[in-house]
Amino acid sequence: MNLDDLLTAIILIIGFYILFFLGKIINDLLHKEYNLTYELVERDNPALALAVAGYYMGLSLSIGGALAGPGLGIVDDLIDLFIYGILSIILLNLSWFICDKIILRKFKISDELIRDQNQGTGAVSFGVSVASGLIIFGSVTGQGGNIWTATVFWIIGQIMLIAASLVYNLITPYDIHIEIEKDNVAAGVGFAGSLIATGIVIGLAAQRDFHSWEDDLTAFAAIALSGLVMLPLVRLLTDKVLLPSVNLTDEIANQEKPNIGAAYIEAISYIAAAFVICWCV
Repeated sequence: MNLDDLLTAIILIIGFYILFFLGKIINDLLHKEYNLTYELVERDNPALALAVAGYYMGLSLSIGGALAGPGLGIVDDLIDLFIYGILSIILLNLSWFICDKIILRKFKISDELIRDQNQGTGAVSFGVSVASGLIIFGSVTGQGGNIWTATVFWIIGQIMLIAASLVYNLITPYDIHIEIEKDNVAAGVGFAGSLIATGIVIGLAAQRDFHSWEDDLTAFAAIALSGLVMLPLVRLLTDKVLLPSVNLTDEIANQEKPNIGAAYIEAISYIAAAFVICWCV
């Protein structure tokens, strides 16, 4: 790396952190119902910490999509970074509200995070933010696209993420909303793993050079739909192969003290399978 490349990298890193700070401010303004410092320091709120950590991770992935790819020169790179970075911040915060109104529609997320310190809700919020960050990363990377193609792929990605949440609720013998509202952390962790896995598949499907709507949407839909097919198969694999001596549903939902360890295995199984699908498709 020569001096010019090093200077360019430093300037882009500074630009990234300016956008990251802007994303934090916007998120704080949108959630005036709580004071982040008070909740984390005075109340030691682990649920909100999970949700905020997920948002920051999703924010890093979202803005990072504007940095990935070949450089076009420092001026053009900075212009792209701030245009797509601001777009990414907007889309990520919209994703969180979609989660609040659709994916976890049966209760209010902020009440669960602040009033009840519900770590199951925090885990799902973490999963949604990371999954959405992966989708946004894929949507804004690649050559040949623009803000409209990025937005369209994000919209389709969010629809697929909502569909994945519905499929997950169908394949689990328990109601995910009821279990999470009961402060079942294990149920939230397993659900979060399935959402992140879906985000990986959709994000990598979107991470292509744009050629035409017909070709790219067809390929994108084929790969993304494979993620929905993956969910019941991976759960069966986890239940029958990875944990053959136990019933996954019993461990997560039918015990007085849900087994968070079993939920971690379920979540990682989804995420690992998502990478395998992306490598093979």
